[in-house]
Amino acid sequence: MSELQITNRTSIPLSEIELSAARSQGAGGQNVNKVETAIHLRFDIRASSLNPLFKERLLNLRDRRITKDGVIIIKAQNQRTQTLNKQDALDRLKELIKSITVTQPKRKPTKPSKGAKRKRLDNKAKRSQLKASRRRVEE
Repeated sequence: MSELQITNRTSIPLSEIELSAARSQGAGGQNVNKVETAIHLRFDIRASSLNPLFKERLLNLRDRRITKDGVIIIKAQNQRTQTLNKQDALDRLKELIKSITVTQPKRKPTKPSKGAKRKRLDNKAKRSQLKASRRRVEE
């Protein structure tokens, strides 16, 4: 596997992704103090071979994992092994990039039909009559 496949047309060479191991945080007994199972993933958006449109969308994202310098930093430490954490970090990077490849269709403003307007006003009049019939009758 020399590339991280994002979509059918988009992929990232693994040489552009920097992975480093570190000790996991938190409780875990002896293993957590000896073995470097956590993975720190760094991906420089500006220096990558991504489509310029995708680069711009990623840089405009309001995500705490993206630094001001345009570097995505993902820390994976949920799994017990380095291999699983590495796969988890790559999957999370893939999902982040995949989220900006999908474009939402433009909304076409619509108007309610005449029938819908009439129905709404009829219901409003009926409700008004019902509430008026509940009021105290004055002699």
